[in-house]
Amino acid sequence: MEINYPLACDSWDGREYEAMQKVIESGRFTMGSRVLEFERKAAEKFGSKHALMVNSGSSANLLAIASLFFVKNSPLSRGDEVIVPAVSWSTTYAPLQQYGLRLKFVDIDPQTLNYNLEDLSSAITEKTRLIVAVNLLGNPNDFSVIEELIQGKEIYLVEDNCESMGAEFMKKKAGTFGVMGTFSTFFSHHISTMEGGFILTDDDELFHILLSLRAHGWTRNLPDENHLVKKRSDNPFYESFNFVLPGYNVRPLELSGAIGIHQLDKLDKLIYQRCQNAANFAEIFSKIEGVRIQKEIGKSSWFGFSIILEGLLENQRDKVVSILEKKGVECRPIVTGNFIKKPALKYFDYTIHQDLNSADYLDQNGFFIGNHHHDVTRELKEIAVILSNVKDE
Repeated sequence: MEINYPLACDSWDGREYEAMQKVIESGRFTMGSRVLEFERKAAEKFGSKHALMVNSGSSANLLAIASLFFVKNSPLSRGDEVIVPAVSWSTTYAPLQQYGLRLKFVDIDPQTLNYNLEDLSSAITEKTRLIVAVNLLGNPNDFSVIEELIQGKEIYLVEDNCESMGAEFMKKKAGTFGVMGTFSTFFSHHISTMEGGFILTDDDELFHILLSLRAHGWTRNLPDENHLVKKRSDNPFYESFNFVLPGYNVRPLELSGAIGIHQLDKLDKLIYQRCQNAANFAEIFSKIEGVRIQKEIGKSSWFGFSIILEGLLENQRDKVVSILEKKGVECRPIVTGNFIKKPALKYFDYTIHQDLNSADYLDQNGFFIGNHHHDVTRELKEIAVILSNVKDE
């Protein structure tokens, strides 16, 4: 039995190609009116005051962390403590290292794959200045608990929501609980602009800092009255190359903005089908002996389907993955697995809070398969048959 089941597939149609052609005909390829329209629509879609588009979700994470070093009141400083989950993507962690922060790794919940909330609670100390909440594989964190843990404390909350566009907790969109939330629009994500990402925030000062950091650290893209220079001069020559922050160039292309406009229009429909697939996945795979699936918190947008092997299938991941891939099912580790085990950690300043037993188990026994914006019930049933018969092979 051969299955064609990739991690991701194309969600474009003629509208995206027509939008790209119009950009080509316009001759304006750098950040312009289409990016601005995408930002307006994204902010409106997720109920946020501001949206800032960038060239990737990784760049969104970089700017979000960087911006907190330049706020006027209570900025982050090198050496400050930031709490992170032990399982996430590499560029959740990289900006923290690049800005000299001290990471404290906390274990995950073995069911939800997000923070173990008891461990998170005990990890918070008077030294903690930032918590990065990662909504893993579409699953939002329990923000009612997290918000209670940081209430009254001088602790920033930033959401890495790159895998969880459209997820909700208590009818509020994931990516809007912290001072900022980051999103990815890479090919394999809920919507695709080729490469791309964006940041949401309700904070005017942070938004102005992000505007400057995104493009060289200059003032050119700031409103006339802003939180960086109060009021820009009336001299466009002077303002064209006026640098006030140590910035980057992580601007998106007009092509990405144009594509994203149409992708946002499709988002609800795309997520609806992902959730339908997830309901079928849960019904089918929860019956397979030796397989544990992710427990949904709130309303997941189901980026992909995690599978953690236990019981008779414990420590047989290599065998299981090999069988699935030979049958045409594309598999990947669950994000990075336990990031502590990666060679890059030698460059980080970090501590480990208590133990990381659940992250370790996931690292050895977990993998995920893709979810899609079309019905995959038949393929899921076929994959379930394969998994049910692994012990006999």
